[in-house]
Amino acid sequence: MKRISIFLITLALIAGMVGCGGGGVTRYQLTMAVAGGNGTATDLTNASPYAAGTAVSIKAVAAPGYGFHNWTAPAGTFANANAPQTTFTMPAQNATVTANFVIGIPVSDWYDLDAIRDNLSGNYTLMNDLDSTTAGYEDLASPTANGGKGWQPIGTFSPPPGGNGFMGTFDGQGYEIGALLINRPGEDYVGLFGSVEGAGAIQGIGVANVTVIGGNVTGGLVGGNGGTVTYCYSTGNVTGQYDVGGLVGFNFEEGTVSHSHSSGSVIGDDYVGGLAGPNGGTVSYCHSTGSVIGDDYVGGLAGPNGGTVSYCHSTGSVIGYDYVGGLVGFNFENGAVSDSYSTGSVSGQDGVGGLVGVNLVIVSQSYSTGSVTANSAVGGLVGTNYQGTVNDSYSTGSVTGTSYVGGLVGGNVYGAMSDCYSTGNVTGNSSVGGLVGYDRDGTVSDSFWDTQTSGQATSDGGTGKTTAEMKDITIFSGATWNIIGVANPSLRNLAYIWNIVDDETYPFLSWQPVS
Repeated sequence: MKRISIFLITLALIAGMVGCGGGGVTRYQLTMAVAGGNGTATDLTNASPYAAGTAVSIKAVAAPGYGFHNWTAPAGTFANANAPQTTFTMPAQNATVTANFVIGIPVSDWYDLDAIRDNLSGNYTLMNDLDSTTAGYEDLASPTANGGKGWQPIGTFSPPPGGNGFMGTFDGQGYEIGALLINRPGEDYVGLFGSVEGAGAIQGIGVANVTVIGGNVTGGLVGGNGGTVTYCYSTGNVTGQYDVGGLVGFNFEEGTVSHSHSSGSVIGDDYVGGLAGPNGGTVSYCHSTGSVIGDDYVGGLAGPNGGTVSYCHSTGSVIGYDYVGGLVGFNFENGAVSDSYSTGSVSGQDGVGGLVGVNLVIVSQSYSTGSVTANSAVGGLVGTNYQGTVNDSYSTGSVTGTSYVGGLVGGNVYGAMSDCYSTGNVTGNSSVGGLVGYDRDGTVSDSFWDTQTSGQATSDGGTGKTTAEMKDITIFSGATWNIIGVANPSLRNLAYIWNIVDDETYPFLSWQPVS
């Protein structure tokens, strides 16, 4: 009888471990499925079963003639259920994640594209490139179309609950729309799509060699975005007044822009960015390479940022007046800039930085290398850090100004800086520092500057070191940096924030591209 009890207990223990991994952690099976059309759904992480809470990377690819609609699952959560590539957080149960596809209404010429405005909730699939030789161009998108105004944007903005913007899906399938001209300087919400809202999703489309002229909320692809834009790009010239971006004029709080880029020039008054004018939502894995010119709140990627910018970069020159940054002009409210960089030159008057002009929130694990020239509150990374946080970041570009000039931060006002460094040459007249030009009731901890390359022996915060010392790992490990040595600059140890080739290189972020 005793042996039977032991056997039953053993069976119970085995049953209790079904769906469990090693170490007693319960794991659950993830099954990928498709519905409503033709396509594939893939678990990119490819390590099922998973523990509850694991973020799993997933991707949907629609077959020709179909469009991705959304993801669904009986339990668990999606980072963005409307994006074809996203992450799914495993629930504490086995789960089936379904990629839902729809038969896309084919778009083969400019007439088909124009017809989208008659059904803003439809699902569309671009079947080929559109250009000046495609049927309908002269009537709808040429310099003579619509009385010289060119293309009429699809969808218009309306106050909540909305309903006049594009709310369907548009799958470009990697095709390109070229030679688009829009000349509507007196109109707002201007772009190929004037307004995208709610479940509206645009993916896999490029707009090439565009000429877009609008008023407020003007972008090469989308004027105002409250939906999802993924794997898209724009090239050409975009000009507007307020809220102007190379790809998206204004990315609203509900909006997501990912895996997209823009090139060409962007010109506006205020709130101007190389990719998006203002960003209130999420911008990730994006870049911009064109020049940006504006007055206030001007950035190489985004003008003002009240949302999230991550894994992004910009390389074009940026020219403005106040609140000007190589990546973001003004970082405020819920603004977070991380894992990003800028390399273009930046010039302006006040509150000008190589990465961010003015930071009120957080900048982390980012860097800038471009030269910065301005009058006051000028920094290699951040012009003014006001009550904000800057950590695990660096700058190498030259900094030139008149007052409040710093190799990393021009003015640190009630802000916090930690685990940072700068190496660029710094020139100014008053309140000039190798790392920080001026500090008012802020904190600067475990941060350094190169006294030789900067030409500055003093700083209003931080510790000056020689070039040789700045390449010595013990300087940083002794300051409790999250750093480890690697054999050469092409190697990365991603388990640490910082990597360094001891006695050979300055510290570099483990995620940053190999140069």
